[in-house]
Amino acid sequence: MQWRSIVVALVVLRLTVSCLLWLAFGLGPSWGFNFPLNFNFNLTSCATKEDSPKKSYLSLFEGDRDEYDRRYSSFPDTLKIKMKGMAKDMFYFGYDNYMKYAFPEDELNPIDCQGRGPDVLNPSNININDVLGNYSLTLIDTLDTLLVLGNVSEFHRAVKLVIDTVSFDKDSTVQVFEANIRILGSLISAHILLTDPKHPFGNVGLVDYDNELLHLAHDLAVRLLPAFENTSTGIPYPRVNLKSGVPPDSINETCTAGAGSLLVEFGILSRLIGDSTFEWVARRAVRALWKLRSNETGLLGNVVNIQTGQWVSKQSGLGAGMDSFYEYLLKSYILFGEKEDYRMFQASYESIQNHLRRGRESCNEGEGDPPLYVNVNMFNGQIMNTWIDSLQAFFPGLLVLNGDVEEAICLHAFYYAIWKRFGALPERYNWQLQAPDVLFYPLRPELVESTYLLYQATKNPFYLHVGMDILESLEKNAKVRCGYATLHHVVDKSKEDRMESFFLSETCKYLYLLFDDDNPLHKSENKYIFTTEGHVVPIDKRFREKQWNDLSPCEKVVPDQETSNGPFSNNSNCDRIPEERRYSLPLKSVYMRQIDHMVGLF
Repeated sequence: MQWRSIVVALVVLRLTVSCLLWLAFGLGPSWGFNFPLNFNFNLTSCATKEDSPKKSYLSLFEGDRDEYDRRYSSFPDTLKIKMKGMAKDMFYFGYDNYMKYAFPEDELNPIDCQGRGPDVLNPSNININDVLGNYSLTLIDTLDTLLVLGNVSEFHRAVKLVIDTVSFDKDSTVQVFEANIRILGSLISAHILLTDPKHPFGNVGLVDYDNELLHLAHDLAVRLLPAFENTSTGIPYPRVNLKSGVPPDSINETCTAGAGSLLVEFGILSRLIGDSTFEWVARRAVRALWKLRSNETGLLGNVVNIQTGQWVSKQSGLGAGMDSFYEYLLKSYILFGEKEDYRMFQASYESIQNHLRRGRESCNEGEGDPPLYVNVNMFNGQIMNTWIDSLQAFFPGLLVLNGDVEEAICLHAFYYAIWKRFGALPERYNWQLQAPDVLFYPLRPELVESTYLLYQATKNPFYLHVGMDILESLEKNAKVRCGYATLHHVVDKSKEDRMESFFLSETCKYLYLLFDDDNPLHKSENKYIFTTEGHVVPIDKRFREKQWNDLSPCEKVVPDQETSNGPFSNNSNCDRIPEERRYSLPLKSVYMRQIDHMVGLF
C-alpha cells in the first residue's frame, strides 16, 4: 500500500508539472514523443496564456552549464589506478569466497557464505534450475576473467580444476541458452586462450594440456542437440536434461533471444572441430525466426511456439527475450564473415529505428526529448507499455560496435541517470511514471559493458566517472560478508542471498578493463570480441574458413550479395567522435540536465 501511494503521488506531481510546463512553455511533459499514448495528460484542464511568447522547452535545463563540465571533464591517473585496484579487489572478494565456501557448487550465497546448486526439491523453480546445472558454474564462467586480471597461475589452477572435477553427465534440466553462453562459451574461450599464442595474452599454454576444455565443450554441445530435434520449425526447445534430452513435459514456447543467440558459440565450436552440425542447427533456428518477422514492420515478437510458429508474445523491444538476438546477428558477421548475418542485422536495425525509437532525431542537437527505444506491437508498431528493462542497457554497446557512437552516447546517458537516482538499475523502469516497475537488481553487467565500450570508442573521461559511480554504488549497496548480493529492492537496498556468475564473468571484468588502459586486450594488434556473457574471443581468419561445402544441405541458402557499409567495410558507417570533443562532455550539459530531470533526479 505504501508503494502504491508513492506511485499515485508521482502521478499527481506529474500532472502538476504538466500544467506548469504548459503555462510556461506551451509544451506537455510526456517526453515530447509524437506517437499515440493511451495515457496522455488532459492539457485542456490547464489554463493557457494565448498571448505569451513560446519559449524552448530545453531552456528549462540550461542553468549552470559548467556544473557537469566541472564534474566529468577530467579523471586523474591516480584516481584511475585507484579504481582499477578497487575493481580488482571486488572481483577477488567474490571469487575467493566462492572458492572457499561454495566450490564445487554452482554459485555462492554471499550472505550465508554457502554454496548453491540446483533446486532438486522444486524442479519447477526455473529461476534457479535454468542456470544451475551442478557443474561448478561460477568457476567455469570466470576462467578468462582471471587472464584479463593477469593471474596466469590461478587461471591454470582453475583450468585443472575444471578438467579434473567437471562432468556434464548429470540429471540436470537446464536452459539451452544459459548453458550455451555461460558454460560452452567460457570453455571455448579458455581453450582458445590456452592454445593460440597470437591472442592478446600471449603464450599462456598449460603443460600437458590436451584439448580437454574443447572436449568438454563438445560433450556439452552434444547434450544440448536434442533441443533441436522434433521441432517442426527448427526453433529449439528451451530446456534439455543433460542425461535424457528434452523432458516429456517440456513446453513448446521459447523466447527469441533464447533460440536465436546460439550461433557465436555453436559456430566457433563447429569451426574448431570441423563438424558443421552445431553451426547448422543454430543457423537454422535464426533463419526460422527470421521468416516469422512481421511483413508490415519487419519486427519479431518476444515468445514463439516452436511447433506452430505462432507468436505467443507479440511485444517487440530490445530487452529481455530479444536483446542478444540482435547482438549475435552482428557479432556472427564479424566473426564468420557470413553476409547473410549482416543483411539480417541491417534489416533489423532499420526496423528498430523506424518503429521502436522515439525522441528527437539527433542526439546532441535540436529540440525535443532524448532518444528512447520503447516496447511495441510487432505487427503495427504501436506502444504496448511504458517500461524498459535493465537488459536494454546493452544496446548502447551494440550501437558502438555498429559505429553509431552519437546515438550510443545519448541512450547510455538515460540509463546512467537511472543508476544515479537509485544506485542500481531496477529490472524494469517505468519512464512515464518515473518509478521502478520491478525493483530488484541482480548485479547485471549491461550498463558497465556499454560504459566500457563507449570509453574505448571516445576515450572521454566522462565514462570513467560513470564507472566509478557504479563501483562505489556496488561497494556501498551490494557488498556483504562473503561477496556481493543481489539487490531485492533498489529503493530500500534490501538484499537477496545470491551472487550470479555473470557478476564475476562480466560486471567485474568490464569495470577492471575500463580503468586498465595497459591491459593486453588494449595493446594487442590482434582484434577480439566479447560474447554476450563477456567471454573473450579473437577475431581469427580460422573462423572465417569452413571445412565443409554447404552449411545447410537440406535447404536453399540465399546467395551472397555484396554487403556495403558494414561495420568493417571500406565504406564504414562509423560516426566517429572528433578529437576536439574527447575532453568535452559527450552530451551537451543542457541535454544531460534534461535527462536527469526526466528520471526524477531534480
